[in-house]
Amino acid sequence: MPGRSILIVEDEPLIAMMLEDFLESLGHDVVATCESLEDALVRVRAGGFDLAIIDVQLKDGKRVWPVADILKQDGTPFILATGGHVEPPPPEHAGAPVLAKPYTIEAIEPALERACGG
Repeated sequence: MPGRSILIVEDEPLIAMMLEDFLESLGHDVVATCESLEDALVRVRAGGFDLAIIDVQLKDGKRVWPVADILKQDGTPFILATGGHVEPPPPEHAGAPVLAKPYTIEAIEPALERACGG
C-alpha cells in the first residue's frame, strides 16, 4: 500500500505516539492527532488527509460518531479504534474496519487496506 496521510483521533497521548510511530515506520504520514471530539471535528472539516483512525470513545465520555458521520459523508475512509468497546457502532458505521487496542504493527496495514477497499 502506498504511503497515505492519516489523521489520528486518540485521547491517550502514549497510545497516540505509539500509533504514530507504527504508521510512520510503515511509510505513512500522520498529518495530525486530535485528543478531543471538538478538535477532531475542526480537523476533519478542514480535510487534507487520506484516511482517519478514530478512537470510538474519548476520555470525556463522548463518542466519535459525529466525526465518523462527516468522514462518511465526505467519502473519506476511516478505521474505528477500540479498547474493548462493547456497544456496536451505529448501523451506518457497522461496516467500518475495527482496529483493536492494544495496537500491533501487524494489525495496522490490513486495517488500512480494508478501509481503503483493498
